[in-house]
Amino acid sequence: QVQLVESGGGLVQPGGSLRLSCAASGRIFSIYARDWYRQAPGNQRELVATITSAGYTNYADSVKGRFTISRDNAKNTVYLQMNSLKPEDTAVYYCHYSDYNPGVDYWGQGTQVTVSS
Repeated sequence: QVQLVESGGGLVQPGGSLRLSCAASGRIFSIYARDWYRQAPGNQRELVATITSAGYTNYADSVKGRFTISRDNAKNTVYLQMNSLKPEDTAVYYCHYSDYNPGVDYWGQGTQVTVSS
C-alpha cells in the first residue's frame, strides 16, 4: 500500500556532498517516522537518521554534524543531505517508513552511494 523510491546516489569524492531523495506513494496516512538506513557489502544494515511525524530528528554518531534529514510533506518526499562525505560512508542507502500501527513498515529499493578518490 506504500511504495518508496530512492534517488540521488552516485560517485563522489571524499569531502563532497550528495542529497538523497525518497518519494512516497500510496496509502501514507499514518506514518510515524521516516528513516534512512545504509548497508555496505558484508556489513549489517544500520540506522543513519530518523525524523518523526512531529519533526524530531536523531542521527547515528558516525554522521552527526555531517548529515541532515528533512521532509517536504507537500511532495511526499524525505531527503538526506550528506556533507563532508568519507569513504566509510560508502553503502547502499535505504529509505524506511514506520507506521503508527505496530510492526508495520515499508522499505525502498536502495540507492548506491560511493565515496572514493
